[in-house]
Amino acid sequence: MFDHLSSLPADPILGLLATYRADENPRKIDLGVGVYKDEAGHTPVLQAVKEAETRLLSSEETKAYVGPAGTAGFNAAMQELVLGAGHPALVGNRVRSAQTPGGCGALRVLAEFANRAKEHATIWVSDPTWANHVPLLGNAGLQIKSYPYYDRATSSLKFDAMVETLKQVGEGELVLFHACCHNPCGADLSREQWQVLAEMAQRQGFTPFIDMAYQGFGDSLDADAFGLRLMAESVPEMLVAASCSKNFGLYRERVGMAMAIYRDADSADRGQSQLLNVVRGNYSMPPNHGGAIVEAILTDAGLRANWEAELTEMRERINSLRSGLVESLEKAGAVGDFHFIQQQKGMFSFLGITPEQVQKLQQDYSIYMVDSSRISIAGLSQNNMEYFCASVAEVLES
Repeated sequence: MFDHLSSLPADPILGLLATYRADENPRKIDLGVGVYKDEAGHTPVLQAVKEAETRLLSSEETKAYVGPAGTAGFNAAMQELVLGAGHPALVGNRVRSAQTPGGCGALRVLAEFANRAKEHATIWVSDPTWANHVPLLGNAGLQIKSYPYYDRATSSLKFDAMVETLKQVGEGELVLFHACCHNPCGADLSREQWQVLAEMAQRQGFTPFIDMAYQGFGDSLDADAFGLRLMAESVPEMLVAASCSKNFGLYRERVGMAMAIYRDADSADRGQSQLLNVVRGNYSMPPNHGGAIVEAILTDAGLRANWEAELTEMRERINSLRSGLVESLEKAGAVGDFHFIQQQKGMFSFLGITPEQVQKLQQDYSIYMVDSSRISIAGLSQNNMEYFCASVAEVLES
């Protein structure tokens, strides 16, 4: 049965990580894997998470299934985190959601749900977008098209071209937007640009599908949700995939939420029955431990305050690294203007160098990034910044 199967190449980022681990250079730098790292290069467990886990371990009385949707407390708390308290969609009882195995699980469940609503519907994704968007959405049956987003030559948004392309999108089609901290380019939409897109969605009748993977990593929890909340006020229907991996540091716990907004409460109840049927046919029930941690943090004032403080610390460190990177590249005499990095948000940016220069950084300096030159800003630190920038400067001059 399996003899005819051929080998597939390793995922570029996972393959890069394996090569990095085998490298014996003590100055090696990993800028490929998209996880937050502290100054010591460690991905820490947040103190709020540790406290929530301690409480859960002492109070949990059962390991019984939680049901396909997860717990009501998790869903209510996450809906409010994403949409904000008092959002019209929540007040109108038009929102339904389910806890999922990470943001990936949310994307896949919502894609299959959308495919049930309209088989082989078209979904438009940004160029570039996160590499896993295409298999997660396409393998569920959706047809993928792309719209212009980022100009690598100028390190800026192609917003006019984006708008012109999205004018083609009609009712019954979906458009995938990154809520904030765009992966892989770090270039986010302005509030004015979100307004333009919200008006287009309202006028043309397409369904926004928003991926919220980095809430709190850009400007703040509320500011990062501006575009999503505006869209939710502007259109009758919308899909949202939210992840708790980054802002709660719960990567391996796989915690996410698939959320849908409907025209009215009756439509919401019917839609939820279909969404939960999709879940039942995939993984039946979500894991509970990570979701219980998130629920505990979001529903306890003290834990939430501690978590928000830790999230602010992570965000400010990344923003500081962005500023420091620009300054250090200038100091090292690197050819080119890198100020765009300071204006971008979240963990990622394109460095703007060629694949050949990326390979030279890896071979000669043990600096690892994917061929597109996308770097994870959190992989930098005060300890390796000077070496990294000097290496980049040397490669650009060679």
